[in-house]
Amino acid sequence: MRRLMLAAMLMAAAPGEAEEAPDTRGLYLQLIHQARADGRPRAALAYLDDFERRYPGDAEARLLRVNSLIDLGQIDAAEVVVLPPETAGGGVSAVRGHLLAARGRWDEAAAWYERASRASPADPLPRNALGYALLRAGRVGAAIEALRGASDLGPQLAVVRNNLLLALIIGGRRDEAEAGLRRAGDGALRQKLAAEAARIGKGG
Repeated sequence: MRRLMLAAMLMAAAPGEAEEAPDTRGLYLQLIHQARADGRPRAALAYLDDFERRYPGDAEARLLRVNSLIDLGQIDAAEVVVLPPETAGGGVSAVRGHLLAARGRWDEAAAWYERASRASPADPLPRNALGYALLRAGRVGAAIEALRGASDLGPQLAVVRNNLLLALIIGGRRDEAEAGLRRAGDGALRQKLAAEAARIGKGG
């Protein structure tokens, strides 16, 4: 309900009001991020269209547009978006990695994720992306190491946990994987990871 009220408030505001309310930009970006997190990339793109009329050329908005298009599988359209110069936190490097990963160019993606991870060393998500890219590139040992680092930084993140378990399974470290699966306490996770490991093993 709060998101709906926020969206209605932002959409109803006149473009000129953005200058009078500096926090409007932040609220808009929060709404766009939340739409993506909720699995609503089309809504995120609609909000971005409105946002970019008010704040043309915004660097964060361009990165969000690329990510939302990738979410929809519209890779050609995502690649057309002109990326801004690198940000202090390595956001542009991460997005370049996402674009390469979407094309299955895992080694190249890993190089960009490595840059993003160095730019934001305390953020578990670039390390998680790096670990998965390394795994898909066949560099299992390096993948496990990167994912262990991501897990240390974000022990509560299910995506990091699952990728680390996947890497342990593919790497043949069954005792460690089994211990992690028991801690996860998710009966369906074991089958899901086994199926994903089999798919990756077949080059899928």
